[in-house]
Amino acid sequence: MADTAAGAAPIPQGGEGGRVSPAEVLLLASVFVVAACGLVYELAAGSLASYLLGDSVLQFSTIIGAYLFAMGVGSWLSRYLERQLVAHFLRIELMVGLCGGLMPALLFVAHTLLPASATTPFRVLLYAMVLLVGILVGLEIPLVMRILKRQFSQRYALKDLVAEVLTFDYLGALAVSLAFPLLLVPHLGLIRTGLFFGLLNVAVAAWALWLFRAELRTWSAHALACALATLVLGAGMVGAQPLTTWAEDRFYGEGIVLREHTPYQRIVLTHGHGATKLYLNGNLQFSSRDEYRYHEALVHPAMTAHGAPRRVLVLGGGDGMAVREVLRHPGVQQVTLVELDPAMTRLFGQDDRLRALNGDALRSPKVRVVNTDAFNWLDQHDEVFDVIVVDFPDPTNHAIGKLYTTTFYALLDKHLAASGYAVVQTTSPLIARQSYWTVVSTLEAVGLSATPYHAHVPSFGEWGFVLAHRRAWRAPADWQANLPSGLRFLSPAVLPGLFVFPPDMARVPAEPNRLSNQGLVHTFEQEWGQVR
Repeated sequence: MADTAAGAAPIPQGGEGGRVSPAEVLLLASVFVVAACGLVYELAAGSLASYLLGDSVLQFSTIIGAYLFAMGVGSWLSRYLERQLVAHFLRIELMVGLCGGLMPALLFVAHTLLPASATTPFRVLLYAMVLLVGILVGLEIPLVMRILKRQFSQRYALKDLVAEVLTFDYLGALAVSLAFPLLLVPHLGLIRTGLFFGLLNVAVAAWALWLFRAELRTWSAHALACALATLVLGAGMVGAQPLTTWAEDRFYGEGIVLREHTPYQRIVLTHGHGATKLYLNGNLQFSSRDEYRYHEALVHPAMTAHGAPRRVLVLGGGDGMAVREVLRHPGVQQVTLVELDPAMTRLFGQDDRLRALNGDALRSPKVRVVNTDAFNWLDQHDEVFDVIVVDFPDPTNHAIGKLYTTTFYALLDKHLAASGYAVVQTTSPLIARQSYWTVVSTLEAVGLSATPYHAHVPSFGEWGFVLAHRRAWRAPADWQANLPSGLRFLSPAVLPGLFVFPPDMARVPAEPNRLSNQGLVHTFEQEWGQVR
C-alpha cells in the first residue's frame, strides 16, 4: 500500500462466507456520522443567518447553494490526495470538527461585537466559513470511499461500494434533518449543537486513528491533535452557556430575566430602567413602559366600532396583552387565542411577573388557548367571530409573510361575521410606508373594506393598524358609548385623530402580497434595512 508504514499490517478483512467484519461496520457507521455532521453545519449556518439577517428563504437558499458548491469543490480537490489517505482523512476530520463545530459560536460572537449596521463584514465572515467547511466536508466522502475500496476490494465491486456508502450518507442526512429542529436546537441550542457534532467528527478521527494505527507514520502527532481538538471543543461545550449569556447581555444592553429557545424562536425577557421588554429572535415585541398604547390601539377601535362583540378571535399575541384588552369589554363571552408557540402561552400564563403584565388574562374562564399554526387552524375550522384581532410579528421572513397574503386574508374573511371587524397590526406607515399600504391593498384584494389608522408608540415610533370589514366604514357617532373605562391612552377625543394620515404617511400605490411571491417580505426588509 502506498501510504502504509514499513512493516504495517492492513486491518482485518471480511470474514468467511461474506461475514461483515467489525472494522467494516464501523467504517460504514463513520459515513453515517460524517454525513450527519456535514448537514448539521449547513443547517446551523442557515438558521443563524435567518435569525441574525432575516428573510429565511433567501438566507437558507444562498447558504445551501454556497455549501453545496463548496462540497463540489472539495470533492474535485480530493483527486489530488494520492498518498497517505488515512492521514489526510484524519486531518480533514479534525479540521471539519474544529471549523464546523466552532462556526455557530464564532458567528454569534462576531455578530455581537460588530456594529448593528455592519452587515457586510458579517456576511463576508459567514460565507467564508460556509465555503471553508463545505470544502472540507466535500473531501470526506471521496476519501472514505477510496479507503473502503482499498481495504475491502475483494468484498465489494465499485458499484456495490458506491451504493453502500451513499446509502449510509443519505441515512445520516435524514436522521439529522429530523433531529435538528425537534431535538437538537430546542435542547442544546445552536452553539452546543455545533460543538457536539464537532466532537463527533473528532470521534471519527480518533476511531480511524485506532483502526489504522499500524500504518500511520506519525501516530503520536495525530493522537496529540485529536486530544487538543477534543479539549478545545469540550471547553466550548462547557463555556457555551456563559458565552451565550455574555453575547445576549451585550446585545440587549439590560438585565435578562428570562431566556428560552423553542422550536419556533428565541424568547428573551429583559428588565431594566423601570421597564420589562420582550424580544423574539432579537426583535422587540413590547416594552411595559408603553405597551398599553399599542394594545389599546390594536383592540378597542374594532371592538368599539362593532358595539357588542361576543365571540372574539385573537391570532398571535401569545403574551396575552391583546386578550387583556378584549376582556375589558364585559359583553365578551368567549375569546379564542391561537398562538403557534406553546412556550409563549405557558410563560405568560404561569410566570408571576408576566401574569401581572397581562392581568392574568390567559387564566380567564372566557379564554380558550389553542397552540397551533394560525393559517392551518383557519383552514380547518369554520367558527365565525364578531371581532378578529391579528397580532403577528412583522413579516421579516416568508414563514411569517404568509400570514400577510391574500390567501390568508381570504381565510380570515370566512371566519368574520357579516357585521364583524378584523384588525391587523402592520408596520410603521412612516418608516415602512410601502409595506404598510401593501397590507391595505392585500386586504382590499380579497373583497374586504380596509380602514387604515395609526398610533404613536414611543418604543416603536409611529405604528400602523388596519381595520377590515365588509361594510363601508362609518365611524361611531359616539365613541364613548362602547369604549371601556380605565384606558390610559385612548379616549373619545383621541380616537378620531388616529384615522388621519399626514402627507408623509399618505397612501402610495402598492401591489397585493400574494402567497406565490411574498413581495412584502422583500419590501419590508428593504425599508427597515435603510434605518438600521
